[in-house]
Amino acid sequence: MDTKVSKIRKNARLEARVTVEQKQLMERAAYLRGQNLTEFMVAVLADAARQIIKDREFIELTDRDRAIFADALLNPLAPSETAYADAQWYKQVMNK
Repeated sequence: MDTKVSKIRKNARLEARVTVEQKQLMERAAYLRGQNLTEFMVAVLADAARQIIKDREFIELTDRDRAIFADALLNPLAPSETAYADAQWYKQVMNK
């Protein structure tokens, strides 16, 4: 176990009502991971929470980026004078 995490004072509390079968299942899984039930529940819930947040933020980012990309394709900006000059320079250098 990470000693840095174990030294952090934990003041928040979570409680959950579960069936006997659910508790037995979680206890067995915790045992197989070498953790007590509390350690197991905190680790699994934290991992799941991080993944859900990551997935949700990725989906929102993708939707926003898709709209920006489509707009750029449908309404392209004209190249700047600098970009045009750079393109001309590139053509000259590459054609030699």
